[in-house]
Amino acid sequence: MKVKDSRKALEGLDEAGLKTKLAEARADLFNLRFKHATGQLEKSAELPAARREVARILTYLKKKGA
Repeated sequence: MKVKDSRKALEGLDEAGLKTKLAEARADLFNLRFKHATGQLEKSAELPAARREVARILTYLKKKGA
């Protein structure tokens, strides 16, 4: 997913939707870290992208709470 698409999708979500997305993104990040630790991760660029996605969701959650 491109960054602009991701931002537009996150802007349209309410707080509950963002929390759901955050849980999914954190689970994905955990799985990527596990694959990296066991040497099964093929695309190493997925790990920082997943971290950025979690950070992006947290940013939108803070905006909604303010």
